[in-house]
Amino acid sequence: MSNGTSATIPAHTVLGTRAQTERLGFQEFHLVLINTDGSGKSFPIADTTLKIGKSPDSDVQLRFQSTLTPVKIAPSVEDRLGELVGKSVPMRQIFALLKRISSTDSTLLLVGETGSGKGAAAKVIHQLSPRHDGPLVVFDCAAVSDSLIESELFGHEKGAFTGAVNQRIGCLERAHGGTLFLDEIDDLALDLQPKLLRAIEDREFRRLGASSSPVVFDARIVAASKKDLWAETQAGRFREDLYFRLSVFTVSLPPLRDRKEDIQLLVDAFAGEPLFERLPAPVREQFLAHAWPGNVRELRNALERARHMVDIPELSSGSLLREFARDAPAGGDFLPASYSGPFKECKEDLVRQFEREYLTRLLGRAKGNVAKAAREAELDRKHLYSLLHKYGLVQSDAE
Repeated sequence: MSNGTSATIPAHTVLGTRAQTERLGFQEFHLVLINTDGSGKSFPIADTTLKIGKSPDSDVQLRFQSTLTPVKIAPSVEDRLGELVGKSVPMRQIFALLKRISSTDSTLLLVGETGSGKGAAAKVIHQLSPRHDGPLVVFDCAAVSDSLIESELFGHEKGAFTGAVNQRIGCLERAHGGTLFLDEIDDLALDLQPKLLRAIEDREFRRLGASSSPVVFDARIVAASKKDLWAETQAGRFREDLYFRLSVFTVSLPPLRDRKEDIQLLVDAFAGEPLFERLPAPVREQFLAHAWPGNVRELRNALERARHMVDIPELSSGSLLREFARDAPAGGDFLPASYSGPFKECKEDLVRQFEREYLTRLLGRAKGNVAKAAREAELDRKHLYSLLHKYGLVQSDAE
């Protein structure tokens, strides 16, 4: 890199790697040589002037690469922010960051498992922003069929297609002056991603069937994903350019199993009164021991059943909490599964639990040697790295 003068770029380097996913971070871009051999290094772009030469033995291929840079921020002293509740350090760090970046218009990506509070975080961002008097428009990319999603996002003119008997105003247009929350962005069809990117970049779009001037909109974009979008881009299921545009800031919300010290506070907040200590001791123990694959949403649903036990003590705790009160099978490992809720969400929660546990044990047997682990699991090493990064189980590509 250069600071106004030519920079010396090593002739031999390999494709650098994305830093391990951090709880709080923002995107930086690096320049990487991808067609040479050597130790793994990448070079941050720190200046607008960039001068490069040529490798002595071949033409040099270059690419831009995203790196998630951790944000060091002191935790908030408060234990709740809007609908978000937590006294754990990761949550209080998130509170402090959301307060700081809510006043900006920067695009924000929220990452977290189903039920971890991404929707509540989006509401907080809108409420604390200068756009709080404008609308908060929520668009769930997974809740609309592929044939209708373009019309829902961009709107359509009367007669644009069969059944379009009236003009429809889309989510982008309705969010003008406020915030557009794109939930489950990882489920957005690939063929629609370029059009969304252009709309976000240009702040204008055309309704389906429109021949007139484009519609101009001014809205802050907040996106949420239950998957690691970087891993999705590497697998070809999400466009890199849209990922870069959405992830100016990235906030990763922790699953409830990683912040069990927040359970009592959450129970009392949902109940609107100090309820946790009034619950029967077996119920409190179950709440603290459960893995909560459905996260805060599952806790809220369980609380609806459990809170009635305060006034009806003869009810069986096992019958009210049957979804997670099962005993482990004798002589074998097991993963707790949720049998209430949408089939897709329950299945994804169970698969995530399996993948994390499998990879943790695999790395343990291989003593951290990723190449050895890949051979044992019969996985391509790049794919294994992607899985390890997804669950935060590896720091770098060093073996």
